[in-house]
Amino acid sequence: MVKRSLRTSPLGIEQAKRAFAQKGWTQENLAGEVGLKTRQSIWRFFTGQPIERQVFLEICLILELDWRKIAIDPPSDFPKLGGVSSTSVAEIDALVKQVRLQRRDKIQHQCGTLQLLNISHPVEIDNIYINVNTLEEIPSQQWLELADLQRFTPKEFNRFGLGDVSQTQIAGVEAVETYSKLRVLGKPGAGKTTFLQHLAIRCSQGSFAAERVPVFITLRDFVDEAKDPDELSLGTYLHDEFLTSGISDPSVVRTLLQEGRMLLLLDGLDEVLHQERKAVVKEIRRLSEKYQRNLFVVTCRTATQAATLRRFTDVEMAPFTQDQIVDFAQKWFTTLTKTTTHAGQVQAVHFIQKLDLAENMPLRRLVTTPLFLHLACWIFHYQGRFPIRRSQFYKQCLDLLLSKWDETKGVERDEMFCGCLLPQKLKLLSQVAKITFEQEDYFFGKQVIEHHISDYIQGLPNASIELEESQLESERILKAIESQHGILTEQVQGIFSFSYPIFQEYFTARKIVANHNSDATDHSLEQLVSHMNESRWREVFLMTAAMLRTADPLVQLMKQKIDAIGTEDADLQELLTWAAHKPLVASPQPAAIHTFYFALTHQPHLVPHLVLASMLSWGIFLDIVFDFSLEQQEVWQRYCDANQLLLDCLNSNCEVTVTVRQEIEAALLLPHELVGLERISTAGRNLTPDLRQPK
Repeated sequence: MVKRSLRTSPLGIEQAKRAFAQKGWTQENLAGEVGLKTRQSIWRFFTGQPIERQVFLEICLILELDWRKIAIDPPSDFPKLGGVSSTSVAEIDALVKQVRLQRRDKIQHQCGTLQLLNISHPVEIDNIYINVNTLEEIPSQQWLELADLQRFTPKEFNRFGLGDVSQTQIAGVEAVETYSKLRVLGKPGAGKTTFLQHLAIRCSQGSFAAERVPVFITLRDFVDEAKDPDELSLGTYLHDEFLTSGISDPSVVRTLLQEGRMLLLLDGLDEVLHQERKAVVKEIRRLSEKYQRNLFVVTCRTATQAATLRRFTDVEMAPFTQDQIVDFAQKWFTTLTKTTTHAGQVQAVHFIQKLDLAENMPLRRLVTTPLFLHLACWIFHYQGRFPIRRSQFYKQCLDLLLSKWDETKGVERDEMFCGCLLPQKLKLLSQVAKITFEQEDYFFGKQVIEHHISDYIQGLPNASIELEESQLESERILKAIESQHGILTEQVQGIFSFSYPIFQEYFTARKIVANHNSDATDHSLEQLVSHMNESRWREVFLMTAAMLRTADPLVQLMKQKIDAIGTEDADLQELLTWAAHKPLVASPQPAAIHTFYFALTHQPHLVPHLVLASMLSWGIFLDIVFDFSLEQQEVWQRYCDANQLLLDCLNSNCEVTVTVRQEIEAALLLPHELVGLERISTAGRNLTPDLRQPK
């Protein structure tokens, strides 16, 4: 059994002191060269006390001493793997092949499978992995003025980050081949860990970096396994890692490092607690500069990049393109469903067709992130469609970011969020979202968002924190929201936004519902209804309707707003009045149908048009609508759009009582003078016993 600690012999101490004196260093200097935070191990080395084996070897290496000659009872069971006695290229190549072979099972165990969310069994990485791209220009490191971003219309903002933006992309594998020291940044769930696992498997198989030995290290495990946090040593960790593969000779690790034959994949710098992160960064720097001929790849969340890794190049995981989304869906449905390959491919095609519908644009933007794409595939597989209550899907995504994703991975993060529990976090985000959304601010300066957070802190019950202190606290909270949860993100230097527009809309709806529940009035709903003819509020309406315990007050207010729009023009009222008294007519002739559909090609909302047209002769309908002035056409369009939104809310699986639903459906497209009569009629019908039901 190889000893884990070594001691310097009395003769070895004399040799070591002479070599140390020739360097002209202090013990602190030597500790720094070895990568130690304190000189305790150095002092123990020079006094003949036991120290960690790898630290002993590192000290000897730096002092240019033969560790076997100065150690007491050096172990004899350090075999010469492969009989390497020189550093010729052929011998090093042979060593690499032999080590890769011995470590293949370990790499396969570490990196060969993925444990996907909501999937009860491991999944072979090769069956689900999609080649990823990276951005060489990190968006958050670019400089733009706020006015440059505020020029985005809501539609253009929805396109932002859909994979079709004109940012230079480079394949992830190519980035590793180009830069020997690479830091890969990305949002939560962007696929950073999976990318490293893929590299490790390919290198182990010899299809990538075939001249190197892959080593995959989860950095939080590296910290957890260190006996003394002040003496973190990647060198020691590498030796222990090789021991698990039956490689006990420390010279093997040293030879591979010195010859630049390792691919070191260091995952999850953001998952290391703040108080330990500096020591980890220092150790990565030390090893990468001492053995600079090796390949180093470190992953980290974009928002946790403050600690600079000297001489490392940063790239960021690019959002999935349309082609990547299609490829992922095909792999997902053929690999993870208990169906035939053909059936899985059919379901994948159906998934993409539904995803590409205009109504699913908010969802389409979310699934450019692999984590959310997997969640969307999982839901679609079991339901055969996307959720009618779309807010439920968005809530699941936010739950992942706020807690469940870290819980799934077993990650503990620093408590930087003002000690807030989840309800307080949700209230804060809802308040910020509603304020900024109402002001049409999709992007906001750092000071603006910190001011909103400070206002929230000051408004808490029994808040005793000073204004200046709350401003400082707001900085910490903003950093925590960004780095721990990824819900707010720095798009460019000093300018933030919600990471996805739909999150801003979701939290806005949540705030409206919370205000309605707490005030026990319809004031917040009345404010919402004032935005019925603003297309950017559509998703807020749908989610608010879905979140309300009962959507009766909302849909009733919407119908009142629609009736008010209808009274703005006398000709429109006349059209509605005539249509209400006109019996259904025969089907139109083909020429009239062609003309009608040609006219409707510029109308995105068809239902009100079709309903009204079915109540008139088609020719009369076209004559009346086409004779409208521009102002009348604008009123007509607002009237149709508002009716369509009301119908969408009623069909969104929201909670609406039968009485209210019947009342609204019966009064659709009625003139103002008949709406009240229809309500009375509907109420009377509801009071009439249903003789078809048994008593």
